[in-house]
Formats: sequence, C-alpha cells, structure tokens
Amino acid sequence: MDNIFYLEYLLPLIFFAVAFIYSSVGMGGGSSYTAIMVISNMSTLLIPIISLILNLFVSTIGSYNYLRNKHGKLHIILPFLLSAIPFAYLGGALHLAKEVFLWILLASLIVVVIRIYLWKDTSFRLRFNNKQKIIISVIIGSILGLIAGIAGIGGAIYLVPLIVIFNIGTQKEAAATGVVFVWVVSFVGLVSRLQYNSVNLLEYSPLIIAVIIGGFLGSYMGSFKFNQQTMEKTLGIVILLAISFLIKRIIF
Repeated sequence: MDNIFYLEYLLPLIFFAVAFIYSSVGMGGGSSYTAIMVISNMSTLLIPIISLILNLFVSTIGSYNYLRNKHGKLHIILPFLLSAIPFAYLGGALHLAKEVFLWILLASLIVVVIRIYLWKDTSFRLRFNNKQKIIISVIIGSILGLIAGIAGIGGAIYLVPLIVIFNIGTQKEAAATGVVFVWVVSFVGLVSRLQYNSVNLLEYSPLIIAVIIGGFLGSYMGSFKFNQQTMEKTLGIVILLAISFLIKRIIF
C-alpha cells in the first residue's frame, strides 16, 4: 500500500513541482526526474526512457509558450539541433553499466549546482563573429546531445547560460532555444532507446499528467512573470536534495 501511495500520489506531486520549476526557466527537468527515479530504485534501463518521455511533454508545452511570444530564432536554434540529433541517437543506443550511469548522472547534477551557485555572473559577454558562433553551437550541441541520449537529461540547464555568455542570443531567446533543444534531443534519444526497450506508458500516466500540468503552469509563468534568477536558485535547492540522496544511493 505504501509503495502504491508513493507511485500514484507522492511521486507525481514531486514531479509536478520539478516540472513547474524547471519549465519556468526554459528547461525540461530531465536531470531531476532521472535522479528521483534512481533514488526510488527504478530500473536504470527504464529510467532514461521515462525521463525522456517526461522531458518531451514538458518541453512541448514550454516550446509553445516561448515560441508564441516570438522568443525563438531559427538561426540560433538550428546549429544546436543539427549537431545534437546524431549524438542524441548515439547516446540512446549505448547500454552503460548501472554504476557508470549513476556516476554520469551525479557528475552532471554537480555541474548544474556549480553553474547555479558558483558561476553566478552570466552578465559578461564573449565576442565572436557569426562563423565562430556557429562552430561553438555545433560543439555544444554535440556534447549535450550525447548526454541527453545517455542519461535522459535535456541539457538546457547548461545550454541557456552558454547562449547568453557567448552572445549568441538574449536571455529569452536562450530560454526558447533551450526548450526546443530539449524537445528535439529527447525525441531522438527516445526513438533510439525504444528500438531496444519498451515501456507501458499507462503505468506512468500519473507522472505524465503531473509534468504536463506543472510544465504548462511553469512555462507560462516563466515566459510572462517570474524572475529568472530567483527560479534558478529554487531549482538549485531541488538539485542539491537530489544529489544528497543520489550519493547515499551510490555509496550504500
């Protein structure tokens, strides 16, 4: 009974909160979904699939809210996507040992926290010409696409500030690029993984419904009302909790 209560009520509530916070800053939430499912002792083969599915739903809603406000720019988004697609597919096809998967996840979460709390100043800008910006976009897209396919992490938490720092786009354009990027790499990574594994979506419908509602509300508030830095700090608290539980899971 306790396990049923957790899966049908408590876990969807947690995922709703995560989707709300992540989508408010133009992100899918894959890093925290994945960590929470690891902590919940779900199969590491199944976790990336579920995480990518949830990312897909949240980023679909986020993409709509950001793009309808004309924040998305094709010349910014396209280089990231074209480079990310083959690497997301490759990452989804890899079958890593459970321990390797957990350490990759932990490392990615730690980098996220460092970015939020220690790398606070994203106001400075690096100056590059258009050709250099495209090269940088291709390199970043390739790396984040591979990580997305392997661990079910969309990568927008890294992508959004990098777009601003490299002067590729504004904060809102970066957020719009982030949600579109998450959607594409999640879709490609999912297609790759479903060739080798299957999942019954009905079993996880409470989680899907929770992230749809949370993603819609969060992306709406983020694109219209919320302060970006405040929401990122809230996001940092969520990830710190996930890291602490994940370390305990790995060690014990």
